[in-house]
Amino acid sequence: MHATSLQNIMNPELRIQQLTRELNDHNYRYYILDQPSISDYDFDMLLSELIALEKQYPQYMLPDSPTQRVGGDITKNFTQVEHRYPMLSLGNTYSQEEIVDFDQRIRKLTTEPFSYVCELKYDGVAIGITYKNGLLTQAVTRGDGVKGDDVTSNVKTIKSIPLRLQGDFPDDFEIRGEIILPHKEFENLNRLREEDEDEPFANPRNAASGSLKMQDPKEVAKRNLDCFLYFLMGENLPSDYHYERLQKAKSWGLKTGNFFAKCENLEQVFDFINYWDTARRELPFDIDGIVIKVDQIHLWDSLGFTAKSPRWAIAYKFKAEQAATELLSVSFQVGRTGAITPVANLKPVLLAGTVVKRASLHNADIIEKMDIRLHDTVLVEKGGEIIPKIVGVDLEKRPENAAVFEYISTCPECGTPLVRKDGEANHYCPNEDRCPPQTKGKLEHFISRKAMNIDSLGEGKIEMLFDKKLVRNASDLYLLTYEQLLGLEREIVSEDGKVKKISFREKTVENILKGLENSKKIGFEKVLYALGIRFVGETVAKKLAFHYRSIEELLKASLEDLVNVDEIGIKIAESVIAYFQRPEHLEIIENLRKSGLQFEITEDSQSLLSNKLEGKTFVVSGTFSRSRDEIKKLVELHGGKNVSGLSKTTSFLLAGEKMGPEKKKKAEQLNIPLLDEATFFAMIEK
Repeated sequence: MHATSLQNIMNPELRIQQLTRELNDHNYRYYILDQPSISDYDFDMLLSELIALEKQYPQYMLPDSPTQRVGGDITKNFTQVEHRYPMLSLGNTYSQEEIVDFDQRIRKLTTEPFSYVCELKYDGVAIGITYKNGLLTQAVTRGDGVKGDDVTSNVKTIKSIPLRLQGDFPDDFEIRGEIILPHKEFENLNRLREEDEDEPFANPRNAASGSLKMQDPKEVAKRNLDCFLYFLMGENLPSDYHYERLQKAKSWGLKTGNFFAKCENLEQVFDFINYWDTARRELPFDIDGIVIKVDQIHLWDSLGFTAKSPRWAIAYKFKAEQAATELLSVSFQVGRTGAITPVANLKPVLLAGTVVKRASLHNADIIEKMDIRLHDTVLVEKGGEIIPKIVGVDLEKRPENAAVFEYISTCPECGTPLVRKDGEANHYCPNEDRCPPQTKGKLEHFISRKAMNIDSLGEGKIEMLFDKKLVRNASDLYLLTYEQLLGLEREIVSEDGKVKKISFREKTVENILKGLENSKKIGFEKVLYALGIRFVGETVAKKLAFHYRSIEELLKASLEDLVNVDEIGIKIAESVIAYFQRPEHLEIIENLRKSGLQFEITEDSQSLLSNKLEGKTFVVSGTFSRSRDEIKKLVELHGGKNVSGLSKTTSFLLAGEKMGPEKKKKAEQLNIPLLDEATFFAMIEK
């Protein structure tokens, strides 16, 4: 045996270093180069030796040890991390004509020659991975684009993601990509779940997302997730060309795949798209389109961004898959506001990796327009590949005796005759206070986060309280006692037959009663919103609350008075008047007041931090480092006023990430100044 090898075996620190290097090299050859140089058995033997040595000599474990891929400590809560660079989404296009438009827009913005890079659009979970001095230091999910979850421990279990880089890598950079679950692993996972009588995952993307958020990295390691990386971000990166950067990233040991190509013109772009539209069916993982990027990186700054996406890149989405199946029946759902939604019950059919049994029919006009009849063969597709919808009927397969479909005239839940107002698409059940789905919906709205924020009453508990006849309206919630709630139990059966038990144990009951007590401190504007008055959303509730300052003054308001309030139209005003004309609603309000809820604007809620924004009106749009509600609150606390729509009297458009391009365009037409978040904070802090 060579003297150096013998020395390494005799010295545990050197042996750990040697095994770490060897195993990482074998991982690179297997997962990145697809050129394994050792058998699985031999690899496992080396890994077992390393695990044993690290257990005996933990002080010598290296940060890039492959044993980390087996899984680390359990994570109870994922830390929210702000992205160094916002994770913007791409604009979508569905036709070659739209790609031509995209190309022409770029050519209007630059006279410089450019080329494209075409890549597969992987159907998985977006991830941003940071490397410092060649070591993987952090992995963060997309989240809302501004902040995401730190899932570093789980990402380290993915064997195709290197823990340490090789070659001439930058000191500090981020690379973004998509974590996926290959078809083979998806099938294995669902087979095991079915054996354990667990609900199978609907598709590989859902399975990948669920796996990445598991608390135990050891369990994540068993899922055999994979990852493709496609976008470098940071300072001092090599090359001014995106294509060359991908090649460099691959040389550092990062899995960029072999599924991208440089295209000198649109003809080559279309060739790439057409090839993969067919070839994608042979891939061992899911894709849902092609991403097209300008190759010349120095052009990206000059081409710029819309509010939510870069102008130098676009995603071409493959046409949604369709499936033909039989329409067995139509059922009708009743929403919180009484709106009736028809739902198609279908003969189960596999569509885009999911078994589809139901699809939305929207309203009576849609059914009539498509002339849908029972037992028709209907064409179903997923809108955005998420929500199933019926897009057509195969008339050639229509049964001879198929009768014209008759829309229901009475509520399927309470039997009340339905109404349909002029200009509205939906039918409504007017029995808003005694129709069970509407009552339960109003209660769920009342406790929701943006209203009274009583978290502990979610997850089917409201339905149980309603069915047990303990609660009939919002004021009943505040009469609940510890003795009434303790020990309540109920089993809920889902559509697929799975049984879930809801139990009111001591801690649950304590949290419910505490949540109800805390809600008594919530301001009048949120209480007004929580009442669930039709057309009175968060903004309208706030307008009314701060204009009238108390429920007494609001009750006195006439239709004419209400319409004169800023941004209150005739439809909203009529709805408010109608709500307060019902004696049962006045009784609920009085009982809520007796329970201690806030029905007037107090001095505390009106106290200002400054008058720096006095006389200024703001439209707040997009996403920010804080919630949009917090930003709007800051506008008001500094004397400003929030409005929902742009007009000549608007002072500023406060523009965050992902703001719609039409809003920006309108602001420019009206010469309304745009503020970014940093400028806004400078205004209120100076």
